[in-house]
This record gives sequence, structure tokens and C-alpha cells, in this order.
Amino acid sequence: MLDAFCASWKLVDSQNFDEYMKSLGVGFATRQVGIVTKPTVVISQDGDKVVVKTLSAFRNTEISAKLGEEFDETTPDDRHVKVSGVKYWVMIFTVSVCACFKITCFCLQSTFSMEGDKFVHTQKWDGKETKLVREIKDGKMVMSLNFEGVQAVRTYEKA
Repeated sequence: MLDAFCASWKLVDSQNFDEYMKSLGVGFATRQVGIVTKPTVVISQDGDKVVVKTLSAFRNTEISAKLGEEFDETTPDDRHVKVSGVKYWVMIFTVSVCACFKITCFCLQSTFSMEGDKFVHTQKWDGKETKLVREIKDGKMVMSLNFEGVQAVRTYEKA
């Protein structure tokens, strides 16, 4: 099932992404960059691991993990995940309009999974959860991002 996702994908449409980022607590400046950035996402398999690379002029990230296992991650909005025992500590640095830095820490657990024909990336912290659900529709990869009732949809075509 994961084979259908293994390709290079270029973002072609994005709906409600600013509101989704805002709901996560992403700062204004980073949201503005996120809105205009058109990343390419490369999904592949390396043995028993899934590799997801996000490439853009803003930032490149790479995640490699087995399905169903928790992993470290640095997100494109600069959320850093570091292992501390069995917990993952995340620091979000956001810039406010007055150029002050706001630092927020929380425990994050990330996993990849397949739910039927959907490739799901789940992040959990402080009793909260966000899901990035990817599915193939009409040859395009459609990613739905959900957090606390806010949904964004990002559509990708093969690059």
C-alpha cells in the first residue's frame, strides 16, 4: 500500500494552511513563509523504514522511521524533537510581530502508520494530537492536516 506514495510530489494547492499553523501556535513570520513555500515531498522506503523528505527554498527536512514506531523529528516550522529517555522534548521558537522570541516546550510522540490505503503521520503531546493523513486521489496526493477542529488540505502532483 505504501508503494503508491513512493514518489516525488510537488505542492500545487493549499487550503486553510495558515489557520492550521496558527492553531498549532506557529508564529506570524513562520506562517507567512509557510504560506508561500511550495515544497516538494519525496517519499521512499529504505529497508523497513519509510523516508519522507520535504524540500523547499525555506528549509529541507528528512524523517526516517518504521511504521508504528515513535521517532525523532524536526518539522519545517522548526519544531525540534529530541529524545530524552522515552520522551520526546520539543521546542518551538516563534517570532512575534514585535520581534520577541516565544519559547514553548512540550512532549511529542510521532508515528507513521498505514490505515487502509491512507499514510498517516500522527503527532501527540500534552493530551493533544494532530494528524497528517495522505491519500492518493485521481493520481494526486492529498494531505489533510487536522488539529483541534481546524483542517487544512494540501494537494500534490507527481514532480
